[in-house]
Amino acid sequence: MGAFEYKALDSTGKNLKGVIEGDTARQIRQQLREQGLTPLSVDEVKQQQKQSSGKSPFRQHISAMDLALLTRQISTLLSAGMPLEESLRSVAAQSEKNKVKRILLSVRSTVREGHSLSTGLSEFPSVFPELYRKTVEAGEESGHLDNVLNRLADYTESKQQMQQKTMMALFYPVMLIIISLLIVIGLLTFVVPQIVRVFENVAQELPTATQILIAMSEFLKANGLWLLLILVMAIILTKTILKKPAAQYAWHKFLLKLPFAGRLIRGNNSARFARTLSILSSSNVQILEALRISGQVVSNLPMRKAIEEITVKVKEGDSIHHSMEQSGYFPPMTVSLIASGESSGKLEDMLARAAVIQEREIESIMSTTLGLLGPIMILLMGAIVLFIVLATLLPVFDLNQLVG
Repeated sequence: MGAFEYKALDSTGKNLKGVIEGDTARQIRQQLREQGLTPLSVDEVKQQQKQSSGKSPFRQHISAMDLALLTRQISTLLSAGMPLEESLRSVAAQSEKNKVKRILLSVRSTVREGHSLSTGLSEFPSVFPELYRKTVEAGEESGHLDNVLNRLADYTESKQQMQQKTMMALFYPVMLIIISLLIVIGLLTFVVPQIVRVFENVAQELPTATQILIAMSEFLKANGLWLLLILVMAIILTKTILKKPAAQYAWHKFLLKLPFAGRLIRGNNSARFARTLSILSSSNVQILEALRISGQVVSNLPMRKAIEEITVKVKEGDSIHHSMEQSGYFPPMTVSLIASGESSGKLEDMLARAAVIQEREIESIMSTTLGLLGPIMILLMGAIVLFIVLATLLPVFDLNQLVG
């Protein structure tokens, strides 16, 4: 029995969409007709995934929040003693999103055919990443699937919360920057030219600040569109160049050398690596495989390559912390905690603690930086507006002195 997504018309001609379990598309059409519906299309979810996982850009995907929610729900039901098949059906019925529902029902149909949960999840690689699938597979082999899913839910939720905090913290400064730029451009393009007309017939020489303001206004008015075009072309060209592996690697390496950005990048990627390795190793995934998968969640290419080299060195008998220390990319605190974990036999706990420390440090740095960015932008905007006002009023003061 598989999951089928259908589109149908009711008696009033209204379009309906949904997901139904059945053996064949023909059976689904018959069920729809028995419900008084006119089927328009019936497609098996598995077949849709096979088609979308090819060259088509429209691939199956759900949000991190949905993934965390369904993982938590399945874990809760399994902990309560409900069979896996029934847990998947209940979570699918609970979901209000057809995309989530059809994915879960498709996974359930695979489980009902006698396959493992990890096999069913592997049919949706764009929804369930390799970290997720490998952890579930380890949980099935160890017989602690509910605990593993609970740990995965914690990881996914914490990741989602971090992303939300970052986006919310960035919203105010970004909006302030955009509005400030628009105001300055509007003043220089539309307001200043109108004011300049007042001083066109003045015989005396205008103040330096006024001359600078007029020059800026005329330049922006004459070349504004060209500047915008150059900016767009520069962005497109930069993106095109950075698609090349060598250029992208060089750019990522340059970012690591920056004083502030480099610290954030190293901390963020180290936290990801430590958190992922902790989950995999505590789920009894073989350490070399856990290192390989953990390296894939690292977005910085030099750090990812360093993890690949660390994996090779560990395979040859070296310790994880010594290999990480030699790379020079990972924070000393993370390396020290991993060394402590390897010597004490509590590597999973030390990895989790290292991830927490790095995440808290990043959150603290981001909060402080973004908290200062708002007032700095306000002061900068105030200084620009003050310059425009003074440059506009200085000729008026000079005229008053002449008249007096």
